[in-house]
Amino acid sequence: MPTYPLVSHPTLDHTLAWRDGAPVSVRAFLADVMALATMLPPGDHVFNACSDRYRFAVALCATLVAGKVSLLPPMQTPQMVRQLSVFAPDVFCLHDAAACPVDLPGFRYPDALTADTTLIDVPQIDASQVMAVLFTSGSTGTPVPHRKTWGALVRCMRTAVAHLGLDGGRAFTLVGTVPPQHMYGFEVTVLLALQGGLAFSNQLPFYPADIREALLAVPQPRVLVTSPVHLRALLASEPALPSASLVLSATAPLSQTLAQAAETRLSAPLLEIYGSTETGQVATRRTAQETAWHLYPDVRMESRSGTPEDDGPTVWVQGGHVETAVPMGDAIELIDEAHFLLHGRKADLINIAGKRSSLAYLNHQLNAIAGVEDGVFYMPDDASAAPHTHGSAAVTRLVALVVAPSLSTADVLRALHERIDAAFLPRPLLLVDALPRNETGKLARDVLAALVAQHSHRNAHKPDMHFTIPADHPALPGHFPGHPIVPGVVLLDHALHTIGAALGRSLDACKISSAKFLSPAAPGELLDLAFETTASNAVRFTIRAGERDVASGVLSASAPEGVAA
Repeated sequence: MPTYPLVSHPTLDHTLAWRDGAPVSVRAFLADVMALATMLPPGDHVFNACSDRYRFAVALCATLVAGKVSLLPPMQTPQMVRQLSVFAPDVFCLHDAAACPVDLPGFRYPDALTADTTLIDVPQIDASQVMAVLFTSGSTGTPVPHRKTWGALVRCMRTAVAHLGLDGGRAFTLVGTVPPQHMYGFEVTVLLALQGGLAFSNQLPFYPADIREALLAVPQPRVLVTSPVHLRALLASEPALPSASLVLSATAPLSQTLAQAAETRLSAPLLEIYGSTETGQVATRRTAQETAWHLYPDVRMESRSGTPEDDGPTVWVQGGHVETAVPMGDAIELIDEAHFLLHGRKADLINIAGKRSSLAYLNHQLNAIAGVEDGVFYMPDDASAAPHTHGSAAVTRLVALVVAPSLSTADVLRALHERIDAAFLPRPLLLVDALPRNETGKLARDVLAALVAQHSHRNAHKPDMHFTIPADHPALPGHFPGHPIVPGVVLLDHALHTIGAALGRSLDACKISSAKFLSPAAPGELLDLAFETTASNAVRFTIRAGERDVASGVLSASAPEGVAA
């Protein structure tokens, strides 16, 4: 069986990592690896929970050199940790926190390693050795393990470094906003550096300002390895950004508009990576310029007929570093042997009133609305049990959670109505302050369900309210004689008192953060008032006349000192 070296840099003096702005040579890194390998406690399985990317990489390689296997679960919940213990009873947690972050036997990464830097030989690792086990969520809730051999990972990285254009001999440094425990971060921020002769930053920046500082802390040429949620926040929050040589994105669909903006602001091409935990990365595309994906060399896709329960044929991936054929859970349209189109997750396909769409498509349209900072569609759990037939009272309706501080519910729904079929308009659409995305930008279904339940309960007592302003109202005389309309201040006054009564509290001291008057209301015209509260206790309201928007606004909890509401 062949072997592959632990690192592939030309010399031991090349830079392999940057720790808080200081370079670390291959020699120093390998010395740390060998020192840690001799210190690891008994047990063949290691849960690598190190948050510092350099320590994670040293621990990963030390585990491999010591003949142990790294376990990399997608999350660190108590339930997941218990399932790890069942999978590998001898597992221990290797961490760099003050205390072990999970309920496992812990081994803390030493504050200082006594390392011998006179090392000359680079360790050679058997290609068949299992380096890591990553997990995906099983249909029963039990994580499904996926074993990754050293040989398959090395072959993938050597193909990737060429496919991504990082093999030109330049000293690229990878700066990642995604954690190394995730398949994407594991491959692209650590293994790619080890096997591509590159360097990586130890930082794990999350907030936009931290991402900017992490980029500035390493020299050009630098590669930003990130996700759409981090990109969106970065471009929205930081007016001036350092340039990069390349931007890589994965973990969630990326819109062409966001990709184009990222290329402009970061002065670098952006490549989106497609893959899975089961396969690793298998394709890329330059999203700002194209819709088709390019398969990695020697990787092939094949469409096979599925069972009657399947939603159409299934595309299988095999070849190159993908050692056995893997069925993909995505709706894929093959173009030729090397290219394909991606139409979203099969599990995202929905059928409402006889019409079909996908959650990925709907999310794309929602997030393309000007003023929407983040948003997601959600199909309630009872969707599978409800008959999706036109005219049936049991049709399940979509819910949407939207972060849009400058928009009202009516604004978002009106924009959505122009982009998607009315059958897929959300009922309800909930405005929230933020979406609880994890470190890779994903939204767990159970977390979304809890958020929907929370907001639905909060707003359950707030039905639409009907009212009219009579023609003899004292504010009307002199207000456009002959063609009277209701003054905006009267509409606002009615909204304040009605909403306050519904909430059981006075809104006299509130601040009207924003108010829009979209069309005139006539005396005696039937008007509908709808409102909802946000997590910050702001109140968003909309006044409509039939299908026509009359006014909308936002009421904050209190007025600033010295300002009358």
